[in-house]
Amino acid sequence: MSAPRLLVIQPDPFAPLGPLGDWLTEAGASLDLRMMPDDPLPTSLDEYEAVVVLGGGANAEQDEKHPWLASVRTLLTQAVEQDRTTLCVCLGAQLLAVASGGRVTTGHDGPEVGPALVAKKDAAWIDPLFADLPLMQDVLQFHSDEIAQLPPNAVLLASSPRYPHQAFRLGRRVYAIQFHIETTPEIVRRWAANTRSKAEAVRHAALDDETLTRVHADIAETWRPFAHRFVDLAAGRLAPVQAPPSLPIADG
Repeated sequence: MSAPRLLVIQPDPFAPLGPLGDWLTEAGASLDLRMMPDDPLPTSLDEYEAVVVLGGGANAEQDEKHPWLASVRTLLTQAVEQDRTTLCVCLGAQLLAVASGGRVTTGHDGPEVGPALVAKKDAAWIDPLFADLPLMQDVLQFHSDEIAQLPPNAVLLASSPRYPHQAFRLGRRVYAIQFHIETTPEIVRRWAANTRSKAEAVRHAALDDETLTRVHADIAETWRPFAHRFVDLAAGRLAPVQAPPSLPIADG
């Protein structure tokens, strides 16, 4: 398969696909972008090789204000059941967690904002998407909620001392990252200028122009190849993680 088709769900007009979209398309992907709440969502994933769900300002279970969240969670449930190549970012990761039996709550240590590092866990070293990442990866944090409990059978791939559930995998092809890799300095500055719930955290974050420019260059260096590997996984050019061997059933 030369050009896998990706369904991209954007929950928030102020949280665009950004450079991640460029990295996906330059790797050969075809993108079908659906912007919430205006664009309809498909009822099945049969026409897509992969799914990407982006971040946004909603809470993962805020259905009374954003009824379309339930439809996104339904599609993510399908993705897990079908083991379809999937990448969920920030709110997307929280939606995946809730849809799969995990738990999302208000962050126990307050909002997490600004450039940060996350560390690979042991399972990441044998994961086809995460294995080639450095031990400590530059990311951009901007969230108030946390994934307090991972879904059953989730494999933790990246962590940090403050909020441990930074990246996880379900099955062999469904991935979630609590942090951002798709932002630009302009996007982050816009978020910082227009957020109230994270205002105190913003004041203490390193969001000056020089720092944002540097960290986004580091993010691109690390995560652009990751995005290429994601497309390769969707296209069948990269093998998914190997399933653990089945244990023999003891007789008697």
